[in-house]
Formats: sequence, C-alpha cells, structure tokens
Amino acid sequence: MTLTDALHWRYAAKRMNGEQVPQETLERIMDAARLAPSSFGLHPWSLVHVRSQDLRARLHDDAAPQPQVIEGSDLLVFAVHDRDFKAQVDDYITHMAHTREVDESSLDGFRNMIKGVMDQKGSHEACLEWAARQAYIGMGVALSAAALEEVDASPMEGFYPAKLDEALGLQEKGLKSVVIMALGYRDTERDQGAGRAKVRRDRDDFVYTIE
Repeated sequence: MTLTDALHWRYAAKRMNGEQVPQETLERIMDAARLAPSSFGLHPWSLVHVRSQDLRARLHDDAAPQPQVIEGSDLLVFAVHDRDFKAQVDDYITHMAHTREVDESSLDGFRNMIKGVMDQKGSHEACLEWAARQAYIGMGVALSAAALEEVDASPMEGFYPAKLDEALGLQEKGLKSVVIMALGYRDTERDQGAGRAKVRRDRDDFVYTIE
C-alpha cells in the first residue's frame, strides 16, 4: 500500500473494538514519531505511551472523556518539555557531539544560533508554543505511520491538559501535554464514520501553483 492509499484508508475513528495493536507494530509507529523532523532537530517534546487499561479508564473519567481512550489499544500523549529552552539546547549539542563523534566546541556556532532564536521568541510561553508546533509535526508523522500499518489513529484535543498531566505525573517529568492520539482498530458497526467517503477540497482548490 502506498502512502496515498493509506491516507485514503485512514480516518479519525470515533469508536474502536478493543483489539490490541501488536507490540512490534506499535514500536514502528512510535519510532516514526521519534524520527519526525523538528526545527534544528532539537525535538523539544516527548511521547508518553499509556497502555494500561485501568489508567486509561481513569483518564477517560477525569481528563479525556472520549470513547477511543478506553476502547483503543493504546494512548499516545505528545508532550512538550516544560523547562529552560537554552538548557535543552545545551543538552542537544552535547548529544549531537557524542553521536557524531566531534568536539563539542566545533558546534558552538550552531548552539549560539539556536539560542539566538530562543531569545527572539522573548518568553518561555512563546517557546512552549513553538515546541507544541514541533509536537504536531511528530503527530502527523505518527498518523501516517499508523495508516501504513493499517492501525486506526484518532488525534484528540478534546481533553483537560492539567488534569491529564496530573494523572500521569507529567509535571514531575518536566512535561506538558499538547495533544493525544488513540491507537486501535475501528468498530465498523458502531462508528458512523466508517465507510463514508472522505471529504477533502479538490486538488485544484487546494494547491496554488506559482510559476
């Protein structure tokens, strides 16, 4: 199946049948999110994987009252790093130097350029908003990867971030949830959206070509 075929197949399933996503399939989807692009490669967000049925039931009751949370196989939380962004840059540069086996001082120009961008943003809150946009790129890659695996993936903003963060102990981890995504398999009998034609703007009304 091509990526285009997979994207025609996928939709945001509203009801799921409880079937478990195989571990190896799940790992491929999460690894796709890990490999997603981000500005400077900084990757200022992390993935929180919730498989426990009991914990997802509590999240459903207290923070994310949507059926996919408990009917799906797994819940992925895309969470930004809520800590000093210049410290994140330093950690990234150290990791890059180790990975590429170069002297860290050779990356000082790159380090200072990224920190300059952080200064331009002006506040920690502005940096958090920027980080959230990077997390959404990762979610898009994960959605596509799930479609290629023929796993349903339902992204959701309809939850209470503060309650979800508290339930998962994200604040202690220096994380702040941005968006969540349920993984599983569609329940075609109960989901009214199953089998419906995909509605998108025509290509000529969507793509503006400037020559």
